Order: sequence, then C-alpha cells, then structure tokens
Amino acid sequence: MAKVVGIKFKNTCKVYYFDPQDRFYKKDSGVIVETARGIEYGKVVIEPKEVPDGEIVQPLKPIMRRASKDDEEKVAKNQAKVPEALKVASEKIKARNLKMKLIDAEYTFDGSKIIFYFSAASRIDFRDLVKDLASAFHIRIELRQVGIRDEARILGGIAPCGRVCCCASCMPDFKKVSIKMAKTQGLSLNPSKISGLCGRLMCCLEYENNHYSETFKKMPKIGSEVVTPDGKATVIANNMLKLLVRVKIEGSDGSLVFKEFKLSDVKVKKANKMEDVEETAQEEKEMKELLD
Repeated sequence: MAKVVGIKFKNTCKVYYFDPQDRFYKKDSGVIVETARGIEYGKVVIEPKEVPDGEIVQPLKPIMRRASKDDEEKVAKNQAKVPEALKVASEKIKARNLKMKLIDAEYTFDGSKIIFYFSAASRIDFRDLVKDLASAFHIRIELRQVGIRDEARILGGIAPCGRVCCCASCMPDFKKVSIKMAKTQGLSLNPSKISGLCGRLMCCLEYENNHYSETFKKMPKIGSEVVTPDGKATVIANNMLKLLVRVKIEGSDGSLVFKEFKLSDVKVKKANKMEDVEETAQEEKEMKELLD
C-alpha cells in the first residue's frame, strides 16, 4: 500500500496521484507539482489515503509545496490573458488563411509558454503561424491539434440528457463505443438520437453495456414465438431493465390481445444471440458514414 494525494489539472477530469510525503493536503487546496510538462498548478481532489500498489505508477512524484497566495494570483493572471491570446491567434490564423478551428489556449504556470489547441480536417502546416505568434507574444508557442472528441471535452456543453458532457465533467478517459452497444440496448439507430455534441456515438452507451449484453442474451427475439401463461404469443418488444416481454396473443376469432409478462413467466424457444463479427463490422461502417 502507498499513501497518495489525488490531483486534477485544468481541462481534465483525470486524477493523478502524487506522494504527499507525510504531509496533509486539504481537498480543493492548490498545490505546485512537477509533471512531464514542467512545473504546474493543480488542485487536490482526493485527500491523503492509502491505495494498493497495483493502482499507481511508480515512482510517485512528490508534491513540491502548497500553492501560495502569489501562486494563486499568477494562475488567475495567466487565465485572464487567455481571451486576448485567442483573439490575436484568431487574427493570425485568418491572415494566413489556414483552415483550422481555434479551440482554447493555456499559459503554463511560469508563463514561459502558451499552448494553443485547435482542430482541423487534415494536417496543417503551421510553422509560419508559430513564428507570427512568437513575434506577437515574445514567448514560446506550442500548437496542438486535437480530435473532435477532445474538442468537445475542452469546450464542454450540455449533452442531450440535459447534463454536462461526460467527457468534460466526470470521464477520465475515452472508452471505445460501438454501434453494437446501441443495438443491444434497443436504441434507435438514428445518428441524431445516439450521437453526442461531438457528432460521435455517445460515451454513455458504454456505461451499462455489460448489463445489457448479458440480459440481451436471455430475452426472446423480436417476432419470435413464445409460450406465456395465456398461451402461445408473438414477441413485439422487450424491456431489458424490468425484464418484461411484451407480446401479442391472437384469439381464435382473429382478435389480438397485447400483454406484458415477466421474463421468468415466458418460455423462450429462441433467445437472442449477439451478432457475428462480420455483421457488426458492416453496421459500424454504415454508421461511421452517417456520422461523418
């Protein structure tokens, strides 16, 4: 077991572990740490606690010190300069007629470098742009091209569910999401219904996929014949959360009765099977064409 402190940095939901060196750090307090990017300011989100050695990457870097009032002011000043930096960069991009979308800018803690984030449909030759920006700001310039999902993470926004996008609020890393997940959960395959603000499949499809995958195998196929307490019937819908099967029962006079039964009360002749690899691959290809 190792004692760690969990720290978050700007524009990320991921928690990084650092060595508290037997000191206590209160939640939401600012700290100064050394990372692969240099000296950075972060906030404590997990107070000192012990975690299994398998959950951390050794060696743990120590927290350098608590953030002082001057450090807090420096961070605030750096953040206040971002709007002007974005304005200048936008003008330079327009002057160079570059087909790129400027997303955000970030000053490093010591103010020696500005990182500009942008998205583009293809690779961009921005060497001349870097020279223009370096002349304007007189500090080091770094441009980072990010994907459409990272763009949504940085900008944030309200997702179709009414909550802040998962990638911008609570999801440390992107998970692999497939159209097969949406189909297994019985969702409409309309791209507008299962896509997030980024235009890609919603990340939340992955959250309960294990439950739906196992339940899907137990449910009868839509259109199949089952035996219910009221006799033979045809399946018209499944509720995988409540484990209910909706059927239609045809009477001897040709009338139709629609009922719901618990899965345990229905004798299933043929249960669902997960689609084979070729079928799933074809569906993925078709959905990618629609989303693009």
